Amino acid sequence: MRLVNVKAFLERESLIREGKRVDRRIKVLEFGDDEATEYAILSHRWLAQEMDYNEMVNLAKMDGEERDEIRQRDGYTKILQSCKQAQKDGYGWLWVDTCCIDKRSSAELSEAINSMYRWYENAKVCYAYLHDVPDPWFPTASDDERYLDFGGWPEWFSRGWTLQELIAPSNVQFFNKDWQSIGDKRTLAPILVGITKVPEHILIHGLYGNRPCVAQIMSWAAHRTTTRVEDRAYSLMGLLNVNMPMLYGEGKKAFHRLQLEIIRTSNDQSIFAWDCKARTGSILADDPTFFRDCGSMELMGHDEFIQYIKKDIPAEELDSIEDRLGTFAITNRGIHIWLLLRPDTRIRTLFQAWLPCRDGPTYTPVTIDLILWESNYYRYSYSAHAGGPPQFRQVYLRYQDPPHHNPTFEIDDSALTENGFISCDAYPMIFAGGTLTLTSTDPLCVKVYSDSLTNHRLVVGLGQSFGKDWIHVVFDESNIIPGLSWEDYAFHEYYKMKVRTLDHVQAMNKARSGAERYGQVCIMQTRLTRTTRILQISSVMWKSSGVCGVKLEVFHDPGFGDVSGEWTVFDVNRTDDPDCDWRGLMILDLPRKYGRYKIDGVPGNFSAAPDSIKLGDYGHFTNSKEFFCEGNIFAVLESLSLMAGITPRQHKLSSVDRVMAWNWTDFCHLDLYKPLLLSLPSNDDFKSLLTSFSTRLTNRYLVTRVIQCPPGPCQPSSSITTPLYSIAKPFVWYLNEGAESGQRRAVR
Repeated sequence: MRLVNVKAFLERESLIREGKRVDRRIKVLEFGDDEATEYAILSHRWLAQEMDYNEMVNLAKMDGEERDEIRQRDGYTKILQSCKQAQKDGYGWLWVDTCCIDKRSSAELSEAINSMYRWYENAKVCYAYLHDVPDPWFPTASDDERYLDFGGWPEWFSRGWTLQELIAPSNVQFFNKDWQSIGDKRTLAPILVGITKVPEHILIHGLYGNRPCVAQIMSWAAHRTTTRVEDRAYSLMGLLNVNMPMLYGEGKKAFHRLQLEIIRTSNDQSIFAWDCKARTGSILADDPTFFRDCGSMELMGHDEFIQYIKKDIPAEELDSIEDRLGTFAITNRGIHIWLLLRPDTRIRTLFQAWLPCRDGPTYTPVTIDLILWESNYYRYSYSAHAGGPPQFRQVYLRYQDPPHHNPTFEIDDSALTENGFISCDAYPMIFAGGTLTLTSTDPLCVKVYSDSLTNHRLVVGLGQSFGKDWIHVVFDESNIIPGLSWEDYAFHEYYKMKVRTLDHVQAMNKARSGAERYGQVCIMQTRLTRTTRILQISSVMWKSSGVCGVKLEVFHDPGFGDVSGEWTVFDVNRTDDPDCDWRGLMILDLPRKYGRYKIDGVPGNFSAAPDSIKLGDYGHFTNSKEFFCEGNIFAVLESLSLMAGITPRQHKLSSVDRVMAWNWTDFCHLDLYKPLLLSLPSNDDFKSLLTSFSTRLTNRYLVTRVIQCPPGPCQPSSSITTPLYSIAKPFVWYLNEGAESGQRRAVR
């Protein structure tokens, strides 16, 4: 360590003050061994005008004006007064963090931070300078007026680094702003316990032989702050007996790394016993504030813990429990650990886990709540209703946060309001249709509607969990509590839905499993009880904008058939087309034998066309998988004189005359001469047309694209040919194949 030579510093200061010549070769900083050297050490709150290593070394070489500016700083005065006090106490060396570390060297800074607890511990005396205490006595009562921003006590007690500087040295002397002695740690211990929440025996005797559990040590730092967020972790390394490299810029990951280092060297499971009201996610806490309520936490002996849980464990497993409880390892998948889990009575993926620690001698073991997601366990922010039989399991506790994004929903509820539903309220964000964006702090929003026909309520929840968007609806026909406002009702339903978040996201994720994010429409239909109406929720992710579109519709279905109430996912065409809306979507629901051609090397999803096929033909597939044409939309429109606004689109496929189309299924190819692609329009008129045909063309296929070729140079008498076509099922023509015969499940 590098130390201030007290005598050399004071002599240099005396010569400068007297205007005498200073020997520039005198060293005021020298290296020393912290175990062999008797030295004093300074603990203080850093202020704006501190003195750094370079200024300390080169002060004698500076011109008078620059030198005087440094000597007038509060930071220089602290060092000067510390040296005078050290000399008075008989110490020739002093360590001060502002000037004894060359912070231009990242290696030296890292070494100093990793060694700092030891340096304070080995110091003969620590001077704690309380710059904001004007009185000649130590404050004995909280003063919120004087120390409003620091919990009612001098600022020194609110800083992260000063916690170890209080505990590590055996002798801590406190000084006020004028460097008057106002007490020492041992005599002030009863007062310091109330200020710092550190037990008196730790203040007097230190951590040696008395080290509390990890959670309790963390709790002492819960209300302390640091200038750099990373220092909230780095300032605890010595107290927790770990070392790790400094990586300024990593943010809260520093505290995650600190916890992982503790786990590598300790089997103290109290590190998992933090308060989880803040969030669902990583098994690791984000910062010390998560441990604010762990001031009484203590570990339980294995025998004591086993004695408590043995009534719930089969006798044949008891012998191996002790070895299992003492071992857990960090892997790239998570923390591999044995835990006693009791399942929730309502949510099959929610568990209560017992830890061998407690919140005081008379308390039972601490429990934490874990949620199972994709074979890993995460901390969960809601209390489990544990009631199932306990299971001793080997699990992976995920220490990486689950994925998250801020999804934006575009909600179209116009069909609800047109059918007698009234928008009443929303929580926690108010929105009237339009756009809603969720965040990590607000990952769920519910909107409440009232059905004017039945006076029942419809609750729609839009959420995001584990990187997945989800939608859930509840049709509530219970009697509303008299005097309960819509705002309170929305608040109540919000928390009911949030508790079951994982059920809702898993239901929607199951439907989406194995499919692409874009190019899908998710549909759920649920019957509105005691009515002939069906509520349908449709969701699609628009590729062009990344926005999730949500459409809420109600339509009559007098068939009274079963409705699954589960999400179904359809692959569709053109979800990335900005001109495409819900009614224009085409389902890619094709027969197995339907071929695929690539045109000029580009996948085109075309098949060899039957004779006389035309754009707009509709029909069905026979048992032999051949397309049977039943009619043509354009022909019907022409007969009704309704062709206005419905014109096929034309696309030139290539700038060369000859283009090859290759079928990779049948290993054959076609030569296309000047191919022209014709496709159906996607304007509102055409979408309305598809809807109007849905009453009689349920479950029919529609020719959506054809490729036409003019006669070639060697075929002057031939007519235009149609060698290839594409076919799909309009979304509004879809029939749920699992429903009873004759019951239509089409979008209206």
